[in-house]
Amino acid sequence: MKALRHGMDWLLGSAICVLMGAMVLNVLWQVFTRFVLHNPSSFTEEAARYMMIWVGLLGSAYATGKKSHLALDLITGHLQGGRKRVSELIIHSFVLLFALTVMVGGGGRLVWIQLSLGQQSAALQLKLGYVYLAVPLAGVCIVIYSLFALADALRGETEAAEQSAGLN
Repeated sequence: MKALRHGMDWLLGSAICVLMGAMVLNVLWQVFTRFVLHNPSSFTEEAARYMMIWVGLLGSAYATGKKSHLALDLITGHLQGGRKRVSELIIHSFVLLFALTVMVGGGGRLVWIQLSLGQQSAALQLKLGYVYLAVPLAGVCIVIYSLFALADALRGETEAAEQSAGLN
């Protein structure tokens, strides 16, 4: 289980870094073509917007996995012992339920609808279903991370996990 968590952390972290690097290069190109060449590139704004969607959603999944999501720490940060454990079980259960129903279920339906309609973006001519694929993908990651967190809470390993992650 630790190997899967570590692998997911590495994969998500790497994907976010690559997307951020591509976004920086994309925006630099946009600025260069607009202000130096006086001929703005037509695709850069749309590409930056879509990369930001992916970075935001994958980043939220990564933050959930690292237990650095604000709501998780804000509620449980001042509790001790059994109360902390119960509160973490409740919080992670609601996060799991939300991610499963809204992000995976609703996001998957959104992707399916967009791909079946064949709607494409204006500048990139990219099927919008691929852009929206970030929603169910991040949802699946959040579900997996929530299951890990629930298993940790049931075993009473939440404090040890937070200390090893450097959160305490």
